[in-house]
Amino acid sequence: MITSRHHYVMGTVVSFLVATEEPEAGRLDEAIGGACDELDRLDAIFSTWREDSALSRLRRGELALGHAPPEIGDVLELCSLARQASAGLFDPWAMPGGVDPTGLVKGWAVERAAGILAAAGLAAGLVNGGGDIATFGEAEEPWRIGIQHPWRDDAIARLLEIHGGESVATSGRYQRGDHLVVPRGAAGGRAGYVASASVRGPSLAMADALATALSVGGPGALDLLDSLGSYEGYRILADGSEEETAYFGIAAASLG
Repeated sequence: MITSRHHYVMGTVVSFLVATEEPEAGRLDEAIGGACDELDRLDAIFSTWREDSALSRLRRGELALGHAPPEIGDVLELCSLARQASAGLFDPWAMPGGVDPTGLVKGWAVERAAGILAAAGLAAGLVNGGGDIATFGEAEEPWRIGIQHPWRDDAIARLLEIHGGESVATSGRYQRGDHLVVPRGAAGGRAGYVASASVRGPSLAMADALATALSVGGPGALDLLDSLGSYEGYRILADGSEEETAYFGIAAASLG
């Protein structure tokens, strides 16, 4: 049985699809409620739209990192790793107005929400936060994930099958307008070259950051994933052409 729920947070709709072996309405509602509460709590910490958020206060110099909620330090540490992995194409410290981990933190938060459902003992599920997708457990069938076409609201550009534990993140200007910034000094960065970039891999936080990086990378940016091993990428370029790494369309479970 597949049960669906929806929750609005972080400027997007977060959808929950949960497979249960038998009707478990009470435990299911409690688990999803806990996941939604966590997403709301993290939004209050990380939102750049809320003047009273810890991140906004940090960006204005009103709050020292040492006095900020520990989640901010955890996320910034992950951002530093993602900046290194992306050769600087993902760089929250190069954003206007101060450090902005938005390109990683939504995927990180969605991943935490999926972890709460898994910890509650639910058999399998999927959490989708505006195109950032985390899964857990093993459903009877692989999850079928559609990547939105960048120019056609009614069309899917690519269909994937993913198994529990895999994540997929998609980034592009068509989702939130021209919000992507090529970091200063990033080698190979090119504005407007990419319409949509998707990354699949084990960590949604890292996949989210890498998708952001690939969205502002020029020709050859997909080669960055070669050294990471467990991440695969797919891009739709501004001219309508497509490119992908060798195993993007192959589920990790199929690779043995």
